[in-house]
Amino acid sequence: MALPSVLAAFGVDASRLLREFRLSTSAFGDPENRIAYSTVGRIFGRCVEATSCEHFGLLVGERAGISSLGAVGYLAQSAPNVRTALHSLQRLYHIADGGGTITLDHHGGSVSFGYAIVEPDVPNTEQLIAAAVAIGFNILRALCGPQWHPTDVHFALAAPPAAARVRTAFHVAPRFDQERSGITFPARWLARPPPGADPILHRMMRERVAELLAGASDDDDIVGRVRRQLRTMVTAPRWSIAASAEQAGLNVRTFKRRLAARGTTFLQLRDEARYDTACHLLQRTRMPVGEVASILGYAECSSFTRAFWRWAGMGPAEWRSRRNLHATPHARRGRRR
Repeated sequence: MALPSVLAAFGVDASRLLREFRLSTSAFGDPENRIAYSTVGRIFGRCVEATSCEHFGLLVGERAGISSLGAVGYLAQSAPNVRTALHSLQRLYHIADGGGTITLDHHGGSVSFGYAIVEPDVPNTEQLIAAAVAIGFNILRALCGPQWHPTDVHFALAAPPAAARVRTAFHVAPRFDQERSGITFPARWLARPPPGADPILHRMMRERVAELLAGASDDDDIVGRVRRQLRTMVTAPRWSIAASAEQAGLNVRTFKRRLAARGTTFLQLRDEARYDTACHLLQRTRMPVGEVASILGYAECSSFTRAFWRWAGMGPAEWRSRRNLHATPHARRGRRR
């Protein structure tokens, strides 16, 4: 929703640029409007090109917040506590964003609130992730209040040329080349009520979300749910079909049958998630291949290499060498200017 105003700040005619994608600025005025995720990626790339700003996605994220999630955002804002709000966002985020998913990890006295891209082959993922993490920062500030501050911000991306600008956005030194993208903060904030906690509004928003879920049931099928689930759990080596079926509320036999009816299997979807994650980490970070293998649950780098050969027809090192880590076409043109 903030994209047209950021373009305007650079003196770029948003209406003209968006016409290239057969869209008008009015499409960005309603949080319940949906635009294909791959199209959003292409729009971000075009915006980087038009503005010569390689941190364009970050600027969009800084101007967006929890209200940009529509009914899901208002449901979270009116929740009785931050824990309930974040779990609602994690469970229902696909209503607002069909191409990404929220991750929520607890470790000791800390919580990590993050974002992962689910849809494969999306262009300009570094812009989308930067925007999403910045929006996540604004969401947490809205839920916890102005006294809240993160303890860590981490990106599954290589450090960009504008790394100093990223630090300004989050008030902490960000860490790059990480397994996941997200924001870590003390778990004590989870028990606090959001400033907008309101049981009546919360009940109204639950009803509105139920309507949206009913309308989206055809799109949000079992395959989509499992893809989101696996994208957040693919780095857990013990994640099994039984665990996946349990999360879907099905027994294993029914789970297999439902996936087969959609022309796929759990193992195919898990391989897809592993491959997508591997490609992202190889292309967008400087992680050694052995570290990527370990993150994906491979005990030996050779096992990962064999799997990657099966997926891509070449080894991970060769695949990485064929892609320039920093210079996407948009970035190269921007630097020449």
